[in-house]
Amino acid sequence: MRITDTSDLWWKSAVIYCLDVETYLDSDGDGVGDLQGLAQRIDYLAQLGVTCIWLMPIYPTPDRDDGYDVTDFYGIDPRLGNHGMFVEMVRTANDRGMRVIVDLVVNHTSDRHPWFVAAKRSVNSPYRDYYVWRDDPPPKGQKNTVFPGEADGIWTNDEKSGQWYLHSFYEHQPDLNIANPAVRDEIARTIGFWLQLGVAGFRVDAVPFLLEVPEGADMANPHDFLRDARRFMQRRSSEAVLLGEVNLPYEQQVPYFGATDDGQELTMQFDFVAMQRLYLSLVRRDPAPLVEALSSRPALPIETQWANFLRNHDELTLDQLSDDERQEVFEALAPDEKQRVYGRGIVKRLPTMLQGDPRRIRMAYSLLFTLPGTPVLFYGEEIGMGENAEIPGRQAVRTPMQWSAGKTGGFSDAAPSRLVAAPPSDGFAPEHVNVADQIEDRGSLLHFFRDLISRYRISPELGWGAFEVLEQDVSAVLVHSLRADVGRMVAVHNFSEVPATVRFALDDEPEGASLVDLLGAHRLELGERGEVELEVAPYGYRWFRVARPGDGRVT
Repeated sequence: MRITDTSDLWWKSAVIYCLDVETYLDSDGDGVGDLQGLAQRIDYLAQLGVTCIWLMPIYPTPDRDDGYDVTDFYGIDPRLGNHGMFVEMVRTANDRGMRVIVDLVVNHTSDRHPWFVAAKRSVNSPYRDYYVWRDDPPPKGQKNTVFPGEADGIWTNDEKSGQWYLHSFYEHQPDLNIANPAVRDEIARTIGFWLQLGVAGFRVDAVPFLLEVPEGADMANPHDFLRDARRFMQRRSSEAVLLGEVNLPYEQQVPYFGATDDGQELTMQFDFVAMQRLYLSLVRRDPAPLVEALSSRPALPIETQWANFLRNHDELTLDQLSDDERQEVFEALAPDEKQRVYGRGIVKRLPTMLQGDPRRIRMAYSLLFTLPGTPVLFYGEEIGMGENAEIPGRQAVRTPMQWSAGKTGGFSDAAPSRLVAAPPSDGFAPEHVNVADQIEDRGSLLHFFRDLISRYRISPELGWGAFEVLEQDVSAVLVHSLRADVGRMVAVHNFSEVPATVRFALDDEPEGASLVDLLGAHRLELGERGEVELEVAPYGYRWFRVARPGDGRVT
């Protein structure tokens, strides 16, 4: 299938930008970000080059888990605004060429959700079976693998009935029972409701936990639920996507894409494997671990895609590395144990892990945008925001967006004590890292991102192309190409602090082909056998497009 025949697969070459409305911009001075504040920054995102905004939970919530404890799947947290403001923001984004997707958090509810309140009131409540219960006490020594050290076990006793309810996460987040058709209907209504308000899809939270079915329940294959949800969504909106959080080894991720005779499931999945191997490569200054991961990626149908990321709103999870590999990354990037959580993750943003080295930071993001798949950014990455180490756990990386200098970083007019979260006060504080200063500085990280994204958006090979490592002799340098029917890209990245001269060959390109430097103003002619020789700076990066005689493409 040619790219020109599949322009409806917009997400194959999107730039996705994740943000939390409550920490993005406060428009009314109450210390909490809101939808009107986000609407005021739509033009900023358009100038950055974002094509899809992913909103973290905006639903009503007791806010015991940063909004992931939902009390109404159809509502909007009144601190953030209302449905009218939401629709206005979506229309503004659409007008600027951006789509909006929202978090679909249906693995569990808050224990204050009306369904669970009714379920606890009586064992005969019609909502009782919306959740998962057991009569017998759970085995002793039960552990919570999601939040070890923070949550005790996965079963909690309901004193009134004497039964125990399941919670894969915190005890205030009881798991929904997807074996119950009524629950599946409610999830479908939730999907339909938000599609009607203009969203272009959903980031689906904790998918493997969502598909867990209670022992003895009458549901032969829980993946049927994902297939039904996908069919329903695409009946309502043919271009909508399901972006799934599935942190599993590749061979276990593939079934979540579906795309079999039984139907499709998730449209996209985050590539946790490559992300974790990328950090190991950064630490070792050797691309081999990343190459190993990318080379072992399963082949996917064209209607599916990997989503690549360096950081997200959670801890930097390293659970798929070996114990020795994880310790190696810990010691290099988070030497203080207070910077680690759950025995598997790091609660730092990328710039602080790389000690603020602008060369390594830019190389890492250049690499992100040239990996096969769709890049996903977390708000503030474009200006190099750090974390607030004084905030415990993974909340440390969810601080207010830093728009300008000053104690509140231009996020709010409220007193600093009233902010939903405090900005960092170290070398990554707003006075040192903010949008206003970087807009005026042509050499800033923000302008680097704008340039990188502008090149990415005219290079569909990066989202569609087949990955190939090009052989050369410098072990610290990765040279790879991405080939699609519209053309071919070549990317070069130096993982080391030592400059390098690399030599490789594009011996399958036609006579007269050349390499156009997309991040500079150079053109490299290929040798008689397609040979290329070039210099790469310490932690350097180069992007090239293969220009072939007569291809007519503006390079």
